[in-house]
Amino acid sequence: MEALRLSRRDAIASLVGLPALSALAAALTACGKKDVRGLPFGGRIVGPDAARGHLLRAGDLLSRPAVRTERVGTAIVGAGVSGLSAAWRLARESDTDFRVFDLEDAAGGTAISGANDVSAFPWGAHYVPVPASPNRALEAVLEEAGALVGRDADGAPEWAEEMLCREPEERLFFGYAWRPGLYPRDGAAPDDLAQLARFRREMNVLAARKDSKGRRAFAIPTRLSSEDPEFTGLDRITMAEWMRARGYTSPRLLWLAEYGCRDDFGTNLAGTSAWAGVHYNAARLPGEDDDEDPSDFLTWPEGNGRLVALLAKSAAGRLAASSLVFDVVPAPKPGAPVVLRVLDAAHNEVVAVEAAHAILALPKFVAARVLAPWRAAPPAFLEETSWAPWLVANLTLRARPKETGFPLAWDNVLHDSRSLGYVVATHQTGQEYGPTVFTYYLPFTDETPALARAKLLAASWDDLASAVLADLSTAHRDLPDLVARLDVVRWGHAMARPTPGFLSSPVRHLASVGGVHFAHADSAGLPLFEEAQDAGVRAAEAVLSSRGERFASQAAG
Repeated sequence: MEALRLSRRDAIASLVGLPALSALAAALTACGKKDVRGLPFGGRIVGPDAARGHLLRAGDLLSRPAVRTERVGTAIVGAGVSGLSAAWRLARESDTDFRVFDLEDAAGGTAISGANDVSAFPWGAHYVPVPASPNRALEAVLEEAGALVGRDADGAPEWAEEMLCREPEERLFFGYAWRPGLYPRDGAAPDDLAQLARFRREMNVLAARKDSKGRRAFAIPTRLSSEDPEFTGLDRITMAEWMRARGYTSPRLLWLAEYGCRDDFGTNLAGTSAWAGVHYNAARLPGEDDDEDPSDFLTWPEGNGRLVALLAKSAAGRLAASSLVFDVVPAPKPGAPVVLRVLDAAHNEVVAVEAAHAILALPKFVAARVLAPWRAAPPAFLEETSWAPWLVANLTLRARPKETGFPLAWDNVLHDSRSLGYVVATHQTGQEYGPTVFTYYLPFTDETPALARAKLLAASWDDLASAVLADLSTAHRDLPDLVARLDVVRWGHAMARPTPGFLSSPVRHLASVGGVHFAHADSAGLPLFEEAQDAGVRAAEAVLSSRGERFASQAAG
């Protein structure tokens, strides 16, 4: 029994670290609990059906005959943000001859959400920054969502106050107390603050830079960014190397820069392309002043699940959930159909689908197992791309924990933690007391993605819940007594990692093949809502163009 306990404790410590495990033991003792083997609440692992997705690995489905053949104008494979954005774009042109296939039971991909009696809450992405430059498709969706409520005399968007993240937005647990903002100012030396100010000035200068064609050096979507070697050359080195070359040595500034890489990319400074690291800091600045702040955030209790639900309305009646597309054969000649084979998991039947066009809104590692030519000869770029695993947990609390220092904010970050901390689902309601939901995020950045993924998928609910509670107990000693329920999602391949060289990867420049169009945030290399939406919109417009239809493009730029 003792050996089992030690093994289990080692598993928890490997997820969040020994200091966090010690904090959990102290917190449980303070609350009168026994130890990490007997958590005082329930919960479960929810989210993606890994077993269903892993059917693609075996290849057994390829030998199964189809029980019938169906026909559709456009088959959209994948109901994440890209696939749903493609459906939304087609529907805006009154094209309803499409069907969206997804292996999960509900649409949304990594932007899915949940809800309980306390609040709605995100299971992944939880905000969208206000666009720093015009983005027609994104603004149209935000207008449909009620976030964009008008325009001023200059035509600039006006945003719904209740959807702009309210104060306080951010706080940091540093030095045994909560502090305002994300930069650890307490105890900072003059040189620390000087480096921070210089870094921010440099980001504002880069945000304002444009090339000879008038393109921003760093833009969203990334395809609108300058291609001048002066800027793209940053992709040859890591963000750690760039910071070092620029004389940024302050541990506090390096922590802040690495937090951004972990937050958006699931990587650290040493694993992030310097181009991506600079883009994170500069692309969301307006680029018009040398002292501008980043864009405001639009957020909702359910996070980007709010936008997923809106986009999914375009596919109402045309969404085939629990449907695993395992084979896509491009059209061999013009006029011939794209042929898909689909496992209808609900009925355990294989169905053939003939489509004039197909949109593959899938991560590229999945597309490589689905698209027949790639399955026969896997593209070399797949070996150059890796996907970061994440753990996300939702803790339903009976009451708020006691606070030390700055009060509860929307985003609550732990300085000495492997995690990103948590966001508060009820923050936008203005309710300052009573039950709430904390959404906790842990990217795995300290080891290879494959090893981290294996560790994550092998862990039990009890291990994962204990790890989450251990980490948060470093800041909230009374948390064990307040948790009513703790559920977790394991994202084995949450996002593509923009490692050095990603800008030149062929995955960013894939053309359509035999009526098959590609659409996914992987195509940009940065795992952002804006990139996923742009990819889906452009794929849908490629389908419309191939049909000779006339339309006003909604694609950004």
